[in-house]
Amino acid sequence: MRLLPPTLLLILAAGASQAATPYGKPMPAGEAVPVSTALGDFQAHAGRPMRFSGRITEVCQAKGCWMMLEDDGKAARVMFGDHDFAIPGDTTGNAVVHGVLTRKQLTPAQVEHLASDSASGVAAPVEYRITADGIEVAS
Repeated sequence: MRLLPPTLLLILAAGASQAATPYGKPMPAGEAVPVSTALGDFQAHAGRPMRFSGRITEVCQAKGCWMMLEDDGKAARVMFGDHDFAIPGDTTGNAVVHGVLTRKQLTPAQVEHLASDSASGVAAPVEYRITADGIEVAS
């Protein structure tokens, strides 16, 4: 059996850690803003398409049509357009999303619906939301 040189192993490992699984539209180039930074300065980051980053903490268990993106204790629900795409319900890891950040007041029916599709069974009546057209999940 022939062993690979240590330098080649490092290059292969670095390339593997950079792989991402895309969903939705291709991700435009640019830096991603951590979701905690975006929520901390909401007015500066809301209302226009941007790239946001964070860790996936939850995925819709019914259809995979939304996920929660968290960073440094702050989270936003990421909706995949108008159900334009979905992700597997067991998706975990870090992600970058491209979309528009808003703050949404939910009706009691919406809260109940989102809570029923959530593994935690919890949804807040007011939430930060990113309506995304594309995401990349780090593999």
